[in-house]
Amino acid sequence: MSRNTTMWTRREWREYFERIQRASEPFRPLRPMARLGGGRVEPAAGFSVRELDEAGLSLEQAQLLDLPVDVGRVSAYTPNVIALREFVRLSRGRP
Repeated sequence: MSRNTTMWTRREWREYFERIQRASEPFRPLRPMARLGGGRVEPAAGFSVRELDEAGLSLEQAQLLDLPVDVGRVSAYTPNVIALREFVRLSRGRP
């Protein structure tokens, strides 16, 4: 039985959000993360276009917010989408 690649373990989620907290502050661009083999999570070059779409952002809006975009990446990771949505919510001043 193959492991579903879109599901992260609790450890992977915890590591991701710990790195996001260290890497970002409110109103400062986030650092996108990429999942590597062996369950490791490391910083990526930028958010994929698919992640931006799922978070409700266009490329122009991402540029205005100084978010890095990697057009070569095609995958979308749920933790990146969640972090983008939270960043946009905080940058708009909504609780």
